[in-house]
Amino acid sequence: MDQQVFFDTLRQALWISVTMSAPLLAVALVTGVAVGLFQALTSVQEMTLTFVPKVGAMLAVFWVSMSFMSETLVAFFTGQIVPLIAGG
Repeated sequence: MDQQVFFDTLRQALWISVTMSAPLLAVALVTGVAVGLFQALTSVQEMTLTFVPKVGAMLAVFWVSMSFMSETLVAFFTGQIVPLIAGG
């Protein structure tokens, strides 16, 4: 395997990891801002109020997007990694 193939595969792997993690990170960001705004408006400073809704929202989005993540990862492995391994 030459250097160009290695770096191209690494670039694709990094991009796939970004696309797979984007829904979870976006939901965590939106939920964190919403809870922070709620805390600022009501002066409620409870630590579990920031943690529990964010984890719940992330679990819901993970459950919904599991098929997308699995299909993306399987397509990458069958299209890129397995041929590289089989080709030597």
